Amino acid sequence: MWTPTEEEKIGVVICNFRGSVPQGLILEIGETVQILEKCEGWYRGFSARKPAIKGIFPASYVHLKKAIVSNRGQYETVTPLEDPIVTEVTSTLQEWAVLWKQLYVKHKVDLFYKLRHVMNELIDLRRQLLSGHLTQDQVRDVKRHITVRLDWGNEHLGLDLVPRKEFEMVDAEQISVSDLYKMHLSSRHSVQQSTSQGDSIRQRHGETCRIPIPHHLFLNLKSFTYNSIGEDTDIFFSLYDMREGKQISERFMVKLNKNGGPKNPEKIDRLCALFTDLSSKDLKRDLYIVAHIIRTGRMLINDSKKGPPHVQYRRPYGCTVLSMNDVLQSISELKEEKDFVLKVYTCNNENEWYQIHENIIRKSSTKYTAPSTNYGLIISLQLLRGEMEQIRRENPMIFNRGVAVTRKLGFPDVIMPGDIRNDLYLTLERGDFERGGKSVQKNIEVTIYVLYADGEILKDCISLGSGEPHVSEHRSFVLYHNNSPRWGEIIKLPIPIDRFRGSHLRFEFRHCSTKDKGEKKLFGFAFTPLMREDGTTLSDESHELYVYKCDENTTFSNHALYLGLPCCKDDFNGCPNIPSSLIFQRSAKETLWISTQLSSTKLTQNVDLLALLKWKAHPDRVMDILGRLRHVSGEEIVKFLQDILDTLFSILDDNTDKYGPLVFQSLVFIINLLRDSKYYHFRPVMDTYILKHFAGALAYKELIRCLKWYMDRSAEVIRQDHIQEAMRALEYLFKFIVQSRILYSRATCGMEEEQFRASIQELFQSIRFVLSLDSRSSETLIFTQAALLNSFPAIFDELLQMFTVQEVAEFVRGTLGSMPSTVHIGQSMDVVKLQSIARTVDSRLFSFPESRRILLPVVLHHIHLHLRQQKELLICSGILGSIFSIIKASSLETSVQEEVEMMVESLLDVLLQTLLTIMSKSQSQEAVRGQRCPQCTAEITGEYVSCLLSLLRQMSDIHFQHLLDNFQSKEELKEFLLKIFCVFRNLMKLSIFPRDWMVMRLLTSNIIVTTVQYLSPALHKNFTESDFDFKVWNSYFSLAVLYINQPSLQLETLTPAKRKKILDKYGDMRVMMAYELFSMWQNLGENKIHFIPGMIGPFLGVTLVPQHEVRNIMIPIFHDMMDWEQRKNGNFKQVEAELIDKLDSLVSEGKGDENYRELFSLLTQLFGPYPSLLEKIEQETWRETGISFVTSVTRLMERLLDYRDCMKGDETENKKIGCTVNLLNFYKSEINKEEMYIRYIHKLCDMHLQAENYTEAAFTLLLYWELLNWEDRPLREFLHYPAQSEWQRKEGLCRKVIHYFNKGKCWEYGIPLCRELACQYEALYDYQSLSWIRKMEAAYYDNIMEQQRLEPEFFRVGFYGRKFPFFLRNKEFVCRGHDYERLEAFQQRMLGEFPQAIAMQHPNQPDETILQCDAQYLQIYAVTPIPENMDVLQLDRVPDRIKSFYRVNNVRRFRYDRPFHKGPKDRDNEFKSLWIERTTLILTHPLPGISRWFEVEKREVVEVSPLENAIYVVENKNHELRTLISQYQHKQLHGNINLLSMCLNGVIDAAVNGGIARYQEAFFDKEYITSHPEDTEKITQLKDLMQEQVHILGVGLAVHEKLVHPEMRPLHKKLIDQFQMMRSSLCHGLPGLEKLSPACSGSSTPRGNIHMTSHSPMSPESMKLVHRHSPLNLLGSIRHSSSSLSSHTSSETGNLVILTDGLVGETADDIYRMQASPSSSSLSSTHSAPSQMINSAPSSIRDKYRHNREMVMLLPPHRDRPSSAMYPAMTENGQPTNFHRALMQQMIGPCKPCSDPNLSVAEKAVPTAPSSWSLDSGTREAMPFLTAHVGNIMVPPVPPRTLPPGHFSMHFDAFHHQISDLPPALPARCLRKSPLHPIPASPTSPQSGLDGSNSTLSGSASSGVSSLSESNFGQSSEPPARTDTMDSVPSQAWNTDEDIESPYLPVRYSISEPDVLDSVKPPPCRSHSAPGGVTPQDGHHDPPALPPKPYLPRGEGSIPEEEIRPRPMPRKISQPLMSNKEEQAKVAWEHGINEE
Repeated sequence: MWTPTEEEKIGVVICNFRGSVPQGLILEIGETVQILEKCEGWYRGFSARKPAIKGIFPASYVHLKKAIVSNRGQYETVTPLEDPIVTEVTSTLQEWAVLWKQLYVKHKVDLFYKLRHVMNELIDLRRQLLSGHLTQDQVRDVKRHITVRLDWGNEHLGLDLVPRKEFEMVDAEQISVSDLYKMHLSSRHSVQQSTSQGDSIRQRHGETCRIPIPHHLFLNLKSFTYNSIGEDTDIFFSLYDMREGKQISERFMVKLNKNGGPKNPEKIDRLCALFTDLSSKDLKRDLYIVAHIIRTGRMLINDSKKGPPHVQYRRPYGCTVLSMNDVLQSISELKEEKDFVLKVYTCNNENEWYQIHENIIRKSSTKYTAPSTNYGLIISLQLLRGEMEQIRRENPMIFNRGVAVTRKLGFPDVIMPGDIRNDLYLTLERGDFERGGKSVQKNIEVTIYVLYADGEILKDCISLGSGEPHVSEHRSFVLYHNNSPRWGEIIKLPIPIDRFRGSHLRFEFRHCSTKDKGEKKLFGFAFTPLMREDGTTLSDESHELYVYKCDENTTFSNHALYLGLPCCKDDFNGCPNIPSSLIFQRSAKETLWISTQLSSTKLTQNVDLLALLKWKAHPDRVMDILGRLRHVSGEEIVKFLQDILDTLFSILDDNTDKYGPLVFQSLVFIINLLRDSKYYHFRPVMDTYILKHFAGALAYKELIRCLKWYMDRSAEVIRQDHIQEAMRALEYLFKFIVQSRILYSRATCGMEEEQFRASIQELFQSIRFVLSLDSRSSETLIFTQAALLNSFPAIFDELLQMFTVQEVAEFVRGTLGSMPSTVHIGQSMDVVKLQSIARTVDSRLFSFPESRRILLPVVLHHIHLHLRQQKELLICSGILGSIFSIIKASSLETSVQEEVEMMVESLLDVLLQTLLTIMSKSQSQEAVRGQRCPQCTAEITGEYVSCLLSLLRQMSDIHFQHLLDNFQSKEELKEFLLKIFCVFRNLMKLSIFPRDWMVMRLLTSNIIVTTVQYLSPALHKNFTESDFDFKVWNSYFSLAVLYINQPSLQLETLTPAKRKKILDKYGDMRVMMAYELFSMWQNLGENKIHFIPGMIGPFLGVTLVPQHEVRNIMIPIFHDMMDWEQRKNGNFKQVEAELIDKLDSLVSEGKGDENYRELFSLLTQLFGPYPSLLEKIEQETWRETGISFVTSVTRLMERLLDYRDCMKGDETENKKIGCTVNLLNFYKSEINKEEMYIRYIHKLCDMHLQAENYTEAAFTLLLYWELLNWEDRPLREFLHYPAQSEWQRKEGLCRKVIHYFNKGKCWEYGIPLCRELACQYEALYDYQSLSWIRKMEAAYYDNIMEQQRLEPEFFRVGFYGRKFPFFLRNKEFVCRGHDYERLEAFQQRMLGEFPQAIAMQHPNQPDETILQCDAQYLQIYAVTPIPENMDVLQLDRVPDRIKSFYRVNNVRRFRYDRPFHKGPKDRDNEFKSLWIERTTLILTHPLPGISRWFEVEKREVVEVSPLENAIYVVENKNHELRTLISQYQHKQLHGNINLLSMCLNGVIDAAVNGGIARYQEAFFDKEYITSHPEDTEKITQLKDLMQEQVHILGVGLAVHEKLVHPEMRPLHKKLIDQFQMMRSSLCHGLPGLEKLSPACSGSSTPRGNIHMTSHSPMSPESMKLVHRHSPLNLLGSIRHSSSSLSSHTSSETGNLVILTDGLVGETADDIYRMQASPSSSSLSSTHSAPSQMINSAPSSIRDKYRHNREMVMLLPPHRDRPSSAMYPAMTENGQPTNFHRALMQQMIGPCKPCSDPNLSVAEKAVPTAPSSWSLDSGTREAMPFLTAHVGNIMVPPVPPRTLPPGHFSMHFDAFHHQISDLPPALPARCLRKSPLHPIPASPTSPQSGLDGSNSTLSGSASSGVSSLSESNFGQSSEPPARTDTMDSVPSQAWNTDEDIESPYLPVRYSISEPDVLDSVKPPPCRSHSAPGGVTPQDGHHDPPALPPKPYLPRGEGSIPEEEIRPRPMPRKISQPLMSNKEEQAKVAWEHGINEE
């Protein structure tokens, strides 16, 4: 049977429960459960985490806690009965735990670990609190630690600040808002400081009274490792002030035995001292810890002869010092001891011993000896703070160790009452003694005794230092052979007070002989009494004592014999007639100097004080004695305070009239003395005295009389010091007066009561009189009034003992009322006045309701005056805060209606006014900056806001009613409402309270909504209908809107627990305000139209609050607005326009608000399903327009939402740009809001500029440009444009756009704009601008012809899945890549932008599941642009530079090909079945445009048959060959024929090994022809093309034979042989080939017929070869580790390495990173390695590239290239051809060649990283030279070996021929097209990178081997023709002279061949460099001056130092200007083309 529980109400889960039974509740350890019912070992209840779910759980799984149940029954609330702070820690830790894990996820590692540490600490502290074993002090301490940590964590996690009082959370309901504000402030400060209590007890108002907290230094001697002494030692520690040159503490003494251990075995590990009472001032002094070490043993430590062993002397040994300044920082931060090692220094000269510590500190190293080792004293130090009692409590361990408390010499800064001391410190300074007829000086020892008057030696009255027991005699240490010893020893004499009078000190002097006997002979003595005759003690100064002679047998048995003698000079002067016949003769030349210092609370050295205490002895001197009391030091007075007061009152009783005023003055002097912080502690002593010991029953009359007399005099006296003194002493004077009266009435049973009351009344009249005086003229009077006001509030408590509360209140009211009301007396006086009022408010008097009613009016009156004048705002706010605090506290017990009424009347209006002023100041800040810091302003604002809120909170409906009734007119009411609404609005706008002050913010909101509810009826009643006032209503509405939108009220963002708490306490205040708003809107009636469209935006903001109820309330208002506008205007355009504007701005502004995504989907609902606008619109006449409006708004929302998300996140530029374009188009096409459209145009343009997309920026601005006309219409200021005419704006835009096109190198787009501008300038006859624009246009044409431009890659990207933003979802785009960006890089970039996305590995269209899934899929592959403008591209004579632009710009169509096999794949010849699927994508806009990417509008797919593919490939190759050959025929390409060789080799060799032969097999066999009759025409076409190809090759070989270098004949021969084979293999299928005669022999290259189609990326137009200086060239030349550059056998096919895109590596840097390693071969070796050895790249590099192949399906064939172009040359029967095998071996090395037939060789070729380059001899020397030109991007130069001069010419000739004639490796395809990353582009065409005769590189330019012979470029008689690529594109021209340093352009293509150092065709080669020293053969002209080559033999010239320095290589392609020669070359070139 389930029964409700009575006691068991709350429990904590102690074991996980899985809820495995029916109705079981799943629980985890640590959860709190509330129990409802129980049944046989089971409970039923719910978890605090999920209160909605109820279930059962075993009783044994919970630990029950005691709890208080309120409101028993169904809705009971249960609070655990435990310390509230424990509850708080529990809930806070649970809240933190969730956030803590998130920190880890967000990578906030630092905070993660800190928080973990703090959480562990909190768990531990909570455990301590719950243990219940702590003392009260410890509990306080633990709570303090807990709150500091809680506040720290909350602040760092961005949680709310918890206001606390006494470490516990406060209930906002129980305290006033002002107090709550102060608690927030103090919590905030405590978080910021996180330190313990401050250094002072702060009084609330007026000056603070600082009580300094003492510091104590704990010192522990751990060990003395100086054991070389071997004798007992005494160590004396003390604190020494170097600046003042004196010790400031007693000494701490440690006695050690000869082993270095403590002499007293009990003291082991207990050698510690506490130097007490160090003030902060002391710690700032130049303090040192000084330790003197005295040994006890032989006279000389190393001389056993000196003195017998049994006689012991105390002898100085060493000293050590430690500067406190050095260690203070480190020890004050630590909570434990810290160790220090102190070196012990020994003294060089014992005469200097007394100042050895000073010498060590000053580092006078000649005076002491440093130890040989670092050993010494090891001490540990710790600094403690606080009172001694507190220290004892907190550090019991220290005191358990028997610490020696070591005091300061003299009194501490604060003298504590009850601190009884009686210490005389004696310093034995020095002595002067006679030699006494001896040859050497004496060894003098002084023995000190303290003797009592009767001659008995006082026992244990000498202390050598704390830590050791007192002794009865003290022997000083002995200084060896010294007649003027200086000891400087300080000894404490703790003599009992009763023995002090009559005692004296005796000093005996002995000479310590070091002879065998070692006796100590007495030879003299000195003495001094401790007290003088007059009863004063020995004064604190140095005393020079007489020394009396005596012999060793003197016994001093009768001390009276010498006591009669003068002890010192003063004594002698006092009694000159001393008989000389006494026993003891004074030794005239001998003296002893001692100094004394008394620290005693019982004895005085002051004569005046003694005279006062014994005044009865000299009654005639009383006047004089009282007068001199002022001159007695404060220390003496407080020591004898009670005695002095008793004396004063006894004198007063003795003769009141005579002594009254003087006693009064003395009393005032003493009272004021106690105001000093040093003696502040004695106030309790004074209080105790007054209560317990004071007995002057009649004193009050005289005191009142004197006081009144002083006050009455204040008007006429000029000097008022004594009056001010009396005023300051008012409090204690009243205490004496009241106590005296009490005593009197006790004694007389209340006689003379009336007289007493009358005298007090009169006294108050005098006080009022003083205060009412006009003090403006007299400054002294101001001070008197100030003193009086300061001490006035202190007397209330005294008066309350004698008078009723009302009486005292009347006194006070009269007094405060007598102060002048004017505020401008003088600011200081105002402050004092207010401080006095403040203290009155804080006094006990004000807490009584009856006195408050009397005092409030006068207090409020003064505050009102100050607020009106805006003076002393901070103090006023403090007073108001106190008043509200008191009223709030009283209101909980009694009614405070009357008081609140007073305050409303007096303050409400002026408070509002003050707040408005302060707020406007803090907004403008200028005014503030002059007066106060902004922080003060913020503080003042906060104070006043809390005061206003306190007042409003105390007001009930009665108060509001009265308030509203009291307004005389509607104007006044209107003004009031405007003010209060304005203040409320500012409260929310300026966010007066920080974000984390949640308690404060919620309370504020609650007060505001309540106040508004009280005021809205007045608004409705007074300002509707005819009296409608727009201003007030508008103010009201904007307040309501701001209120509902407050961040602190958005409960959705809070945790469920917090939300529940707030809803329980306040409800949802947004809903309350929304209802108010709605009812007020309804009350408006006809006047609604005034708020359309103005209120649409604000109301929309409210609608976006994600709260259903608020939305439901607001939607009818929108409908209403549309309806009203429809009625008025017949449409609702205004509502529409305003709504759209508002939506836009809401989105753009909503920075950082996480809820935006949610809010916007909710707005869609606003026009969507539930009682929505759509439903309401359905019924209206304006239905259609309404519905279309709603849908377009909904669509706008979606776009805005994406935009918002992109902008607020750390999104990439791409996303932001895409988003903005999307929004821009929407504004243009759908909503047609021009201003928004233009705004977004500029936002987009800025984004492009930031991303350096200059072309896109230009296109974007063009959109705005197109909107403008060439008219003079004036335009207003807009965005950053000034007010100007439309023409001017359009012109400015035009210039900007042209500028951006220039920066983006799209000059073709800039030129039409230049022309348009030119037309405008021409029409206006503005010839200056016209000239400028025409020049710019011309410059652009030049740029087009001269500047290198990179062709970008294009990529198609599909975004699939619902996780993508709206504008990308399930769409495909084509994107224009960045410069040098390859597919792989692009893919990485896209995956970086969408980190959650998954890359799809196939190019097929995705299916529906992918489109609809909740994920992100990216599909990316490269596409080829299909140029729109084919006319330009088909014109033969248009240079390629121009064509290349049209190929890749203004493109809307893109294509990619996918090879596939139809039907079964033919094993013998795969070309038979290889089809191509060609997809064409058509974009919405051409690229480039306003974005780097555009959406695909439609796609077309066609299939290309294998035969068509073959035709396409062969046709392209023929075109390419023809062009190249014609260029060589027309001598446009001269000299280096590598390019031709490679091209021929590529076609011929491929043909031999397959190539077109495979086409022949595939398509010319009978079977194919019969099965495909429809292809007959195409087969014929292919035959013709093949025939044409053979013919072209024949011509090519003929040209090759003419130009080939003798060295390259073998290659040529090989080409001829292979050509014959090829011809014969094709012969049977293609008759007529035999006619071609073999032109010459040659060799082939691996990549002949691949990709040489007319527009393919490999096509000649795009082919740019490596600049001769390029690092790639170097790679080519340095590739083989053991091959010879001069080898004649090295022309094997295997030695040509073609590095296509593969070589390019991940980045250009990969090439440069290849490190050279020295190799063993020299340039002269005559054999070459087999080709397999070529590559030894580390496998990691290979693997890196292997994965590039994995994406092959994503790599579409490149531009216009039919896929089959990739295959013919590659395989033979599925196997790679021989050449390819060799190539693979070279390129890929040992790794297995990729066998995927779909890859082109270029794609398979993997970059090599030569592991051992041959860097010997010449090649090495090439390095520095290359580096000098290429810049520092290469391997560091290897230092050259010097070689014999002849070495260079050995094989030079052969070497050189190879250089000039070997065909260069073709670049496989345009680098920008490869899927790998780019390298910098070379500016050259296939012709040399050094067009013209750049003589720097003459001869074997890059090897540094050639002599200064003729350039291998030749010096022809005509200027070198300007040569071009195969499509005749003018190449980059280079300056002929090296003097004009042309910038070296970045390398574009990678070409390198193993044994060919120069892979670049030089210009026409007319001669070859001869071996060193040989002159050129046919130089027609003198060669241009050549710079010397590096490392030539002496005499041949040498390169200057700076030539070799690497020159940085520019990344951007720059361009030298053309010279005249080049212009001629250009003409010649064009002429050549015509002929062709």
